Amino acid sequence: MEGVDVTNTSEVTDTGTSQTDAEIAAALVASQKRSPGEADEEISEEAEDFDLEPFPPPGLKEISSLASWTVSSAKPGNGVRALRSADTSQFWQSDGPQPHLLSIHFFKLVAIVHMRIYLDFHADESYTPTKIQFLAGMGVHDIQEFAEMTFDQPVGWIDVDFSRVGSVEGEDEEEEGLLGREVDWSLRPVLRAFLVQVRILENHQNGKDTHLRAVQLFARDESQDVRRALPSSPVKRTLNSLPMRGAGGVRTKGKEAVNIKMAAWMQDPDLR
Repeated sequence: MEGVDVTNTSEVTDTGTSQTDAEIAAALVASQKRSPGEADEEISEEAEDFDLEPFPPPGLKEISSLASWTVSSAKPGNGVRALRSADTSQFWQSDGPQPHLLSIHFFKLVAIVHMRIYLDFHADESYTPTKIQFLAGMGVHDIQEFAEMTFDQPVGWIDVDFSRVGSVEGEDEEEEGLLGREVDWSLRPVLRAFLVQVRILENHQNGKDTHLRAVQLFARDESQDVRRALPSSPVKRTLNSLPMRGAGGVRTKGKEAVNIKMAAWMQDPDLR
């Protein structure tokens, strides 16, 4: 009986292996029949699915690291470290009465041109904020509200409304997704402050505690403006621009274009 059982087992194993090899061979033949163009199209489609917008966005630099972050309350393991993580699956979870406060204290006066938060209703449900106030000032004594936003079932990155900070002529204020299109950030309103505060007033379904997954603040990257203003074409020497030696010494005929880029150590220092 033992010999029969072993023989039957080996037969089943061999049959399963032969079927697997046949499937693999068929898949290889099908892949070889595809033209290179079709394969490239499939690869490009997969790349588009995972295509992420550049970070930081062109013309901006994130200044979140220039500040000290504090929260009014937090569950163990879900505090500022989780909120500051680049992984949006982590979050700050409050553990106290409303309103829930996030205070961002900068070490120097900053010029903020863009701010966004990350919310996920599908994952957080009743922990999802539905009403948030945004305040800024030189300190806690002169802090003022510059935006108040309400949400229904938010998912993803949400741009904070800067319409009360200032307006930009010639642009549609209702157009969403500033980071998804080219923006002249030199024309955007500037919020100058030492302190920025996020005040969560209400949650979905009257939830007590809240989840906030990410907050990012941006300033203009002036180094990119300098590079953009400089000529990109290399210096071309001609016969008229070559140095000519005469009786009075060395003299140069014509003018040369100067292409000097500002080095990193020549720019304003950033505290990291």
